[in-house]
Amino acid sequence: MLINYAGIAVILAWGIVFPVILLVVQRLLCPSNPTKAKLLTYECGLDTQGDTWIRFKISYFMYALIFVVFDVETIFLYPWAMLFQNLGLFAIVEMVIFIAILILGFAYAWKEGALEWM
Repeated sequence: MLINYAGIAVILAWGIVFPVILLVVQRLLCPSNPTKAKLLTYECGLDTQGDTWIRFKISYFMYALIFVVFDVETIFLYPWAMLFQNLGLFAIVEMVIFIAILILGFAYAWKEGALEWM
């Protein structure tokens, strides 16, 4: 029974070992010359002045987060559209339910004001 999982073990081992090998080779081949200027925190090319703990509106981040959520969910529509003619009634009903859930989520986000810029 363990032979069935051998492929997964090989892929998992390769996924762990390969990045480690690349990091070791990079460390050996690349020159290391850390200067004071290279170790400074880079933030938009400007030195911070005054109090850096300021508040900013989260609405932009909420708008982007909602876009990503709906974008990822609509990616699932593409495989379904490719096999549309081969699917039975059950798959079509599932897609109608999926789209209804998307519309409900969109309506909820709209009602809560997450889609307003200001």
